[in-house]
Amino acid sequence: MLTYAELEALRLTDLEGHTQEEAAERMGVSRRTFWNDLKSARLKVATALVKGMPIRIEGGEYEVRRGRGRRGE
Repeated sequence: MLTYAELEALRLTDLEGHTQEEAAERMGVSRRTFWNDLKSARLKVATALVKGMPIRIEGGEYEVRRGRGRRGE
């Protein structure tokens, strides 16, 4: 299961091409927290793809602002 924060980390870096620093700022989290989310997301996605498992997206804390997800405190 991917959290919404992990999905957003993947989207911002791997899909939109932001640096990790830019993406962390957009999400309103520290670079360390961002890196942990990104690392976890990549491992979960790679494992699911290699093992043919489904990828569920749910959980985590976030708030929506002007159409963008932002991690809750």
